[in-house]
Amino acid sequence: MGIIVNEKSKTITLHTKHTSYQMKIGNLDYLIHLYYGLTMYDADLSYQIKQYDRGFSGNPYESRDARTFSLDAQPQEFSTQQQGDFRVTSIEMVNSDGSYSFNGKATDYKITKGKYNLETLPTVFATDQDSVETLEVTLEDTVSSVQVILLYSVFEEADIITRAVKVKNVGKENIQLKKIMSTCIDFLNGSDMDLISLPGRYGQERQVERQPMTHHIHTIGSVRGTSSHQQNPFIILCDRNATEDYGKCYGFSLMYSGNFLAEAELDQYDQLRLVMGIHPKQFSFEIKPEEVFEGPEVVMAFTTKGLTGLTHLYHDFYRSNLCKSKFVKDVRRPVLINSWEAAFMDFDDVKLVNIAKAAKKMGVELLVMDDGWFGKRDDDNSGLGDWYVNEEKIKCGLHKLVEQINDLGMKFGIWFEPEMVSEDSNLYRAHPEWTMEIPGRPAVRSRNQLVLDMSRREVQDYLIEKVNAILDDANIYYVKWDINRSLADIWSNAQPAEKQGEVYHRYILGLYRVMDGIIKTHPDILFEGCSGGGGRYDAAMLSYYPQYWVSDNNHPIDRLKLHYGTSFVYPVSTMGAHISDTGKFVSLQTKAVVAMCGTFGYELDATHLSEEEQELCREQSDLFRKYYHIIFKGDYYRLSNPFMVGNMTAWQHVAKDKSESLLSVVVTNLTCNGPQEYIKAKGLDPAALYTINDGKEVYSGSALMNAGIPIEREVPEYTAFQFHIQMVKE
Repeated sequence: MGIIVNEKSKTITLHTKHTSYQMKIGNLDYLIHLYYGLTMYDADLSYQIKQYDRGFSGNPYESRDARTFSLDAQPQEFSTQQQGDFRVTSIEMVNSDGSYSFNGKATDYKITKGKYNLETLPTVFATDQDSVETLEVTLEDTVSSVQVILLYSVFEEADIITRAVKVKNVGKENIQLKKIMSTCIDFLNGSDMDLISLPGRYGQERQVERQPMTHHIHTIGSVRGTSSHQQNPFIILCDRNATEDYGKCYGFSLMYSGNFLAEAELDQYDQLRLVMGIHPKQFSFEIKPEEVFEGPEVVMAFTTKGLTGLTHLYHDFYRSNLCKSKFVKDVRRPVLINSWEAAFMDFDDVKLVNIAKAAKKMGVELLVMDDGWFGKRDDDNSGLGDWYVNEEKIKCGLHKLVEQINDLGMKFGIWFEPEMVSEDSNLYRAHPEWTMEIPGRPAVRSRNQLVLDMSRREVQDYLIEKVNAILDDANIYYVKWDINRSLADIWSNAQPAEKQGEVYHRYILGLYRVMDGIIKTHPDILFEGCSGGGGRYDAAMLSYYPQYWVSDNNHPIDRLKLHYGTSFVYPVSTMGAHISDTGKFVSLQTKAVVAMCGTFGYELDATHLSEEEQELCREQSDLFRKYYHIIFKGDYYRLSNPFMVGNMTAWQHVAKDKSESLLSVVVTNLTCNGPQEYIKAKGLDPAALYTINDGKEVYSGSALMNAGIPIEREVPEYTAFQFHIQMVKE
């Protein structure tokens, strides 16, 4: 159905396969939000908007004789500034006369085929431009001569709507943009809604919190210069009684990797407003006449099929419309081993080759050389920024080392941390002005390193040149791109004093340019993102990286919660998950079951494993390859909540055609002489017959989903089970 305009009622309705989204050019040409939910056929829903004299809610001057109309109570598509609406704003700007005001009214709209693009920021893409329609609505403040252009793209079959915003100065004087939100959505009643977010910390990213909406402004955001370990630019608004399987759920995923803000306000009339975009802290962006500022994209989804239904919408869409890397669809990703926990920075070429030889026996296909191979880098006090091979360590040279690894039948990967610099480095000695350091103030160090000013063009060019030179010198198959600190001392020596409020955002724009110049020019390399683990795990990053390191915390029991939280929006195929020595009392088999809820690999010294352990690892690697198509391309189900008291954590991958499934269980809480436990499967064909682990007994899908699978009792703590459920062919 796409986008339908009713000229008589002045309504614009966006239709996806199962949802509708309606707005209206209403009183005094304000753009009013009317509806977002299940498919609603051609109707003007403005009858829902009742007009009352609200008292202490101001009225636009043009409606001074109609005290019932106030923007303080109107549901809006983009909330104004200083127009009598005292709720959270979508925009804050300073006009050339010093006034803080934006009074945007709808002046134009147009509908086009295909997905909109942003010149400066990553967006999702359409696999078929003819299947997507875009709406562009222009709001203009005629006094300040500023336009806000609202962009909507409708992915009908995917049940996805994307939003973005542009601010254009069509006047003759400069303006200062102080706040810009990419989406604003008003619910007429939000008192019975919950807010779900993914807070955390280093080593415990994307935990899950659910809270009822109360009459406050609930804020979720980051001011650390990255999307951060502490919060994630994704939230859910859902019915109070919504579960995994039932209930209305709205998802909002922001495609931005820097400071972000989501504000959810339940107002005095129980109306709920959500805005989401760039965090306004230390943000002030000058827009000159005829210049345009672009705000990041928000990917929105709605379902009545509960949290699992929302997850499936995002997983399917992000697997097909977010990252163009060939490793998303066409090329199976290899089982890898990373050198970090095996050698840290104490290695040479001989040691790496020996690790590769041992790893080969484990079924590993890719060796990754982590931190320590470049510059003068024996610890984290020096070397960052000097992106040339340390041939005192790699004595044979990088090209020859890679050839030796390739001769073993294995691929080679390498680690970078491009955005950081050590004070003890040739780069810093040559260009101290390239770092973020506030003049006259001692710098904030983290991991003994400083931050390069990515807003500077010469810094971007340096990184593109140096990293590409390494990648082009040898047969590099994989790159791990890391960032190991938050941003502080926000200052650019390349910007005048009055433009320092632009540095946070210009840093992100510069980072995207560097990634464009490195990642997109090497389509045959598998790139994995990392930020001290999962500190910058967001949709914008995943438009470059087909996978991201979930966390530096590899403890398999902690990973149950990490994978659970991450899975609400980000596909399992994006989750970097490995087996390590962490968790000494957890078996290799259990570690493997947990790591198969992700990209699968190893973080340990392969040379220290016994032959039996190496053989067990080979069997695990083979199992991952066997189940790869289900794990990476199937539907994902959370069968239990590891944040709640229970005896086990379980999850399930189901092939799209329901022909087979992999159900995994980890026993996390032993009870002496406990009850018989059952795990109920999901997503199977209830009428079909299935076998489990190639057994002879046959079960109906209905039985497995309603009666469940009995789990063995009195097993050692942290025992894991995997059930390969396969449809019986007639």
